[in-house]
Amino acid sequence: MSQYTAQQVHLKSRPAGLPTHDNFALVTVELPQPAAGEVLVKNLYMSVDPYMRGRMREDAVYAQAYALNEVMYGGAIGEVVESNDPSLSQGDIVLNQKAWQDRFVAPANTLVKLEPFDRAQLSLYLGTLGMPGLTAYVGLFKFGEPKPGETIFVSAASGAVGANVCQIAKQMGCRVIGSCGSDEKAQWLKNHCGVDEVINYKTCSDLNTALVAAAPEGIDVYFENVGGEHLQAAINSMNPFGRIAACGMISGYNAATPEPGPNNLMLIVGKKIRITGFIVSDHVDMREAFLSEMIPWIQTGKITSHETVVEGIDHAVDAFLGLFSGNNFGKMVVKL
Repeated sequence: MSQYTAQQVHLKSRPAGLPTHDNFALVTVELPQPAAGEVLVKNLYMSVDPYMRGRMREDAVYAQAYALNEVMYGGAIGEVVESNDPSLSQGDIVLNQKAWQDRFVAPANTLVKLEPFDRAQLSLYLGTLGMPGLTAYVGLFKFGEPKPGETIFVSAASGAVGANVCQIAKQMGCRVIGSCGSDEKAQWLKNHCGVDEVINYKTCSDLNTALVAAAPEGIDVYFENVGGEHLQAAINSMNPFGRIAACGMISGYNAATPEPGPNNLMLIVGKKIRITGFIVSDHVDMREAFLSEMIPWIQTGKITSHETVVEGIDHAVDAFLGLFSGNNFGKMVVKL
């Protein structure tokens, strides 16, 4: 019998619409001893992200679909417990794609050794210093191309990606308008992230009217995280030669059938709007530049982060489902 066991979350069935606990199973498995070139890792934090919903579809869009009755995967931060490879030692901190399990054995060359600037803030490597932060950086610089003095609209502005977009844009001298779903989140965006105007989309009577009031001179860049009504309002308010960086459309992730799109797409032609969809995994070449700027911004207080931390692998599904009801404030992580 193996010396080690692991708890894993398996996808038991493919969700139709909003996922439920019935779609998942918590399973205990035995782990093998690390062979030559392998390490045993105890995960400390794992990430739950909206894109994972797409991987639960049989016809996954973002990446290969999760297999049924097998452990899911995603970003996680772990500590090496036992090493059978000279490149990693016991106690090393590693970034991995082995989320949804508290322990695992894997080849050392599939892990990224981290030299964290602060071990008390390891979870930042799943948020501001991880995939969401890099998504914000890539989308803004490569596809938004904002210039000082321009106006940027960010949907889901208090989320893991959106909050970083807002703060980076402020570093560039832009005027920033964000949307979010609570007054608490709105106050945080204004008081801690420097956002100029915030729209609570759940309480405003009409998002289009609210955006026009917040940006009477129009918007130049829209960072798209939501889709639907937000995209329609952004197109209406977009200035000529505006740019839209589209990294997600969470409003449609759980739709059982495709929802109607915006009815003002003709404005894309007349306003000469550029829309670019992107997936951050295609742009890992920008990670070094991203970290070289983001870490000093964090250390000097120019970039702040807010996390929602859920404890325990047995509550990982709760954390994931909370993404679609707005339970997360900033980055949602699970402490294992």
